[in-house]
Amino acid sequence: MLVIMTLLVPIFADTKGFAAHWALSGEVGAHDPTLIKEGNSWYAFSTGPGISVLKSDNGSNFYRVPQVFLTQPSWWKQYAPGLTGDRTLDVWAPDVKSYNGRVWLYYAISSEFGKNISAIGLASASSVGAGSWRDEGVVLTSNTSSNFNAIDPELVIDKDGNPWMAFGSFWSGLKLTRLDKNTMKPTGNISSIAYRPTGDHEIEAPAITYNAQTGYYYLFASIDKCCSGANSTYKIVYGRSKNIAGPYVDKNGVSMMNGGGTILDAGNDRWRGPGGQDIYNNIIVRHSYDATTPKGDPKMLISDLNYDSAGWPTY
Repeated sequence: MLVIMTLLVPIFADTKGFAAHWALSGEVGAHDPTLIKEGNSWYAFSTGPGISVLKSDNGSNFYRVPQVFLTQPSWWKQYAPGLTGDRTLDVWAPDVKSYNGRVWLYYAISSEFGKNISAIGLASASSVGAGSWRDEGVVLTSNTSSNFNAIDPELVIDKDGNPWMAFGSFWSGLKLTRLDKNTMKPTGNISSIAYRPTGDHEIEAPAITYNAQTGYYYLFASIDKCCSGANSTYKIVYGRSKNIAGPYVDKNGVSMMNGGGTILDAGNDRWRGPGGQDIYNNIIVRHSYDATTPKGDPKMLISDLNYDSAGWPTY
C-alpha cells in the first residue's frame, strides 16, 4: 500500500534570497523532477533517457536506480519520429502519482525541442518498488496543426476524487482535460487554464494542487527561459481558483489566461532558473541550475510548501 501522509522533517539548507530547502546529498542531478513516497522510500522521476529515477531511503541521501524504459515502445516513433540515434530514449517531464490502488507515470516525448510534434504517454505499476512498469500507450498527441504542445503532463485529482490531466508548453498555453477513471486517458474537451499573450509565450510545466483548508485549487507554472544552465531565467509562478478549470488569478487579481501569475521562486545567485516543479502533498520539488558548477548543472531541490493567512502559497 502506498503511504503518502508521513513526511520527513527536513533539515534546511542556505536560505538567503531563496527558499529554505531540504539538505539533500548523494545524486541530486535532475531536470523536471516529480516526487513520491512509498513506505520509507522516496522516489524522484525526471527527464532523461528512459525516464531517470532517483531513490532515497531517508528523504535526504539520493542514489540513482534503473530507468523506467530500457527500450523504446513501438508506438513512440509514430508520434515523435525524431526519436532516433542518441535521442531514442529521450523522455521529458514525467509526473508520478498514486490513484485507485495503482501508480501512474505520465511522460512526454517530442520530435524536437521547440516543436509541437509531441505525445504524452503513460506507464503504470502496482507500486514503484515492485517495478514491472506496464506500457499504457499514448494518451494525447499534438502536431503542427495543433494550437498546443502535448508535453509536461500532470495528473490532478480534484476534491471529489476525479482524475484530470493538465499539460502544455508555449503555443496557446496550459491546458486541462478530464480523464476516464478506468483508462486514465482523456474524455471530453480540452480547456485553457493559463496563457502569456506577450513576448514568446513562455509558460509551461503546470502543477495543480487542491488545499482543503483554503478551498482553493492552486496552479503553479514555469515561465521565461529554461535549459540554459546558469543563464536560465526560469521562474515559478502561481494563481488560484475555486474551480479546477479556473479562472486562476494571482494576488493582484490578474487572470493567468492574461499573463497573470505571482512569483513564488525566481532563484538567487547560486540557484538559477528554478522551475519544472511538481507538488506532492505539501511539498514542492523542482530543478534549479547550480551556478557553482562549470556548466550550471540542473539539480533537484525540495521544500515544504506553506500557505499564509490569506491562503496564498509560500515557502
